[in-house]
Amino acid sequence: MYINMLSDYLKEKYGEKYYRLSLNGGMTCPNRDGTCGTKGCIFCTETGSGEFTPDAYLSIDEQIKRAKELVANKNTSDKYIAYFQAFSNTYAPIEYLRKLYFEVIGREDIAILSIATRPDCFNAEVLEMLQELNSIKPVWIELGLQTSDEDTAKLIRRGYTNDVYEKAAKEIRSIGCQVITHIILGLPNESKEDMVKSAEYAGKHSDGLKFHMLYVAENTDIESMYLNKELVLLEREEYIDTLCECLRVVPPYVVIHRITGDGDKKTLVAPLWTANKKRVLKEIENAFVDRDIKQGEKYKSPV
Repeated sequence: MYINMLSDYLKEKYGEKYYRLSLNGGMTCPNRDGTCGTKGCIFCTETGSGEFTPDAYLSIDEQIKRAKELVANKNTSDKYIAYFQAFSNTYAPIEYLRKLYFEVIGREDIAILSIATRPDCFNAEVLEMLQELNSIKPVWIELGLQTSDEDTAKLIRRGYTNDVYEKAAKEIRSIGCQVITHIILGLPNESKEDMVKSAEYAGKHSDGLKFHMLYVAENTDIESMYLNKELVLLEREEYIDTLCECLRVVPPYVVIHRITGDGDKKTLVAPLWTANKKRVLKEIENAFVDRDIKQGEKYKSPV
């Protein structure tokens, strides 16, 4: 079995590996401003999952400069992926979005623009803008599905149903942009079978997938669930086993952008094993060998 890892995909398509520069567009989220909720998803932090992004008050030039410094020791390319990570990055007036993204995509040091957002944050103007951007350089749209189970989606306060995700994914791909879907393993009350179903479902609507373990951060609603013993987190071995089973049901042309993640160590409550990312990656690699899961770009997407 082959899986299409991002590093292999980039080297095959562009001849080199690009590192992401995490940036902050200074936006918010309809799940926080009252449009569909005020508290956000139960696991979301005050930074909107942007713990590793610079402050929004900094200029984009300064943010890129600082982000480059963080990867300087391992980067060998003069090109990067501009990754707008915090909150919902299509959720702003179109004039603001156009100014921000055309400035970034016009830079010589940016090879790909990646925009994290929600599937309920699109309209005709945004899609038209994204199509224009994609005609200049590749644009990736990252959607936080997290789960395909509608009951779990309600529990985590995702704020939209699967049909909204499907519609957005179809529209985004129809204009030539790639869809990267985020899946969280270990959400409350989900079995391994539920998580595998989410991976299979997302794989049908995506060009890329990101997996990571549910982690509990300070001052989130899920922290209260954890402290009240209403939540049982996956052990490291369970996570790796579930991840491997998820990868088996993903179409081979779908690019795997992430196989684990780590929260901010300063605010991480649990599980503490996620903080040792190097060890987790090594054990995942060992599991791949044991299960005959090979890494390499062997297939081309039909999209």
